[in-house]
Amino acid sequence: MALAGRAVPGQEWTMPAERTPPAPLVVGVLPGQPPEVLETAVALAGTLAAPLVCAFVDEASYLVEWDPARSAHRLSLHPEADNAEILAQTERLRSEIAAVCDGPGVPWSLRTLAGDPARALGRLAADTGAAMIVVGTPEPGLGHRITAALNGSVAAWLSHHQDRPILIVPTRTPGPGKFRHGS
Repeated sequence: MALAGRAVPGQEWTMPAERTPPAPLVVGVLPGQPPEVLETAVALAGTLAAPLVCAFVDEASYLVEWDPARSAHRLSLHPEADNAEILAQTERLRSEIAAVCDGPGVPWSLRTLAGDPARALGRLAADTGAAMIVVGTPEPGLGHRITAALNGSVAAWLSHHQDRPILIVPTRTPGPGKFRHGS
């Protein structure tokens, strides 16, 4: 005879059947992002039986107030930007994510955040109790290199300021089989 939660000499002891749900993985996503980042995050989430929290950070907005119980309050740096354009971009991103996540059956959600991408991903990971943050290497090209030089690399900032693991996924350049060098 087994007694749950209490050991008795000469009898088998078993733990109560309580399971905590697995911690989610947070993955940074961008419209038009190379597929390797999301595909790697989905494969890892499937292996760990963990949900995936996809995060798109709108750099054209800045954070006014952070309230984890509700959406972040933000203001746009480009108030003339059409709200319909932002919604359409989010829907395209949602479709891209669904195409990758729904096949393997990985549960996922999409969060749109504001402000500095590295700090926004860090806040979201802390708020959700994420087991890991998944990001890609920086985009190629002079414009992206200048941005990284001025603002810093998302992956580099996270690796120095987070207390959770960071997975940096290399993305392929347009050439077949060639990997881009990341920072």
